Amino acid sequence: MARTPGTRDLSGDAPASDPRLVPDPDHPGAWFVRVDGTDQSWVDPDDPTRLEFDYLQRIADVIDAVAFPQERLRVIHLGGAGMSLARYVAHTRPTSPQIVCEPDASLTEAVRSVVPLPKRSGIKVRPVDARSGVAAMPDDYADVVILDAFAGARVPAELTTIEFFDDVARILRPAGTFVVNITDHTPFAYSRRVAATAASLGDVLVSAEPATLRGRRFGNIIVTVRRGAALPAVELARAAAGSVFPYRLLYGDHVERWIGGARPFTDLDAEPSPTPPDGPLTFR
Repeated sequence: MARTPGTRDLSGDAPASDPRLVPDPDHPGAWFVRVDGTDQSWVDPDDPTRLEFDYLQRIADVIDAVAFPQERLRVIHLGGAGMSLARYVAHTRPTSPQIVCEPDASLTEAVRSVVPLPKRSGIKVRPVDARSGVAAMPDDYADVVILDAFAGARVPAELTTIEFFDDVARILRPAGTFVVNITDHTPFAYSRRVAATAASLGDVLVSAEPATLRGRRFGNIIVTVRRGAALPAVELARAAAGSVFPYRLLYGDHVERWIGGARPFTDLDAEPSPTPPDGPLTFR
């Protein structure tokens, strides 16, 4: 999900008469997926490598850094919406088997009717929530798991706990990678706890826009953790510096200091991500 708060007014109606599918007036053929007033995905079926939301590009950078180009990966997406990243992986890593857990079956049907998945994409969509979907998967199953699930504009509380992260770790293969998209703002009490939860599993890295880390805006924070191996921090730093929208990385001692004394979330004290600021909300 998530694009940091903006004021851009997007209008239009999808041919399918579903208000959740909104054509991008600035890019013919592309679509926004809008849920509860929040733009949760942007899809260009003619160019799946174009990731309009900058947080999606950061996740794509992680995928491309942890595996060789075109290497076949087994990827699990927790949260579907427009399936932008699943389409990206299908295009850049053909034959990669992917599972998308998206509980809103009507949204999936609407998206697929307007922006169909490519033939033989390898993408399977299951109408289940993230925790149920992960619980049903076998051990050592996935190379990459991506959590990008929101209820409206907030990450559900049950998706950032140590119990759930442990179950994700169970389905990851050795050296598997878990990428978590959340939103927060200064003083980052929520995201520090999510990072602490991730750090209990392995090597952890945090990325965000400079303005977000400086406390100037509410925004996306990507928490990445890798089991049993170091994250490719040098490659990711290079990608961050060369990005169209450069972002900052916290790694090693820097991320340890940033987490500080934050405690991992548990199922007993879980909480959703902070409520975004008042006013129109989109994510980029």
